[in-house]
Amino acid sequence: MSMNPERLTRAVRWLQAYAVLMSIALIVMFFRSGATTDGVLRTRGLIIEDEAGRERILLGAPIPEAANRVRTDTARLRALWGPQHPDIEAYMASYEDYEHGANGLVILNEDGFDRLILGEETPDPHVGKRIAPSTGLVVHDRIGFERGGFGVLSREDSDFVVLGLDSSRGEAVSLIAYDEGMVGVFLNEGGDVMFLGKAPAGSMSYYDEPFLGLTFWRGGEVIHDLNVEDGT
Repeated sequence: MSMNPERLTRAVRWLQAYAVLMSIALIVMFFRSGATTDGVLRTRGLIIEDEAGRERILLGAPIPEAANRVRTDTARLRALWGPQHPDIEAYMASYEDYEHGANGLVILNEDGFDRLILGEETPDPHVGKRIAPSTGLVVHDRIGFERGGFGVLSREDSDFVVLGLDSSRGEAVSLIAYDEGMVGVFLNEGGDVMFLGKAPAGSMSYYDEPFLGLTFWRGGEVIHDLNVEDGT
């Protein structure tokens, strides 16, 4: 596996530019649609439909509920995912605890799947809860599964930045910058993992000592590493 830092940089810049353009477009749309007497339009939420009457854009703080949104329609989810889950009832029980809303913008495709989310406290992925609330941009595939995103995740005492690219099998590339001093890139494919970067002692489960270098692990076991902190 390999990666190109320039491609990651271009991806971040594209995501930032897209977010700015979408924000400008929404502001222009709001002011063209009308204004209050003091020149400011105030609303709690907005739903934009397509010509067939399907909800396609949700905007609000939090976003309004939409009948066409698959993510919040558990009956549709059971029908779609039941054949793929050996224990759909157990999965749906945990799914109830996931965060599905956001303060910001959600774009749906015509089938009702989330495609793009821009906002604060973005929804959890379908595969589990985030390790901390995230503010940023998330992109989904045509059936609503998260495939990439850029965000700041906030805990009570710290923030950290993550740029992630996912395959259909899960997290594939992660570029991270933690306030605690962990900075680097993870590559993951089928349980084969590579990390290039720096990590303080105890921040990675495989290392009790500080790490700076390149390491590979497979099936939960380190198979090779180059750690300049201890000279290996």
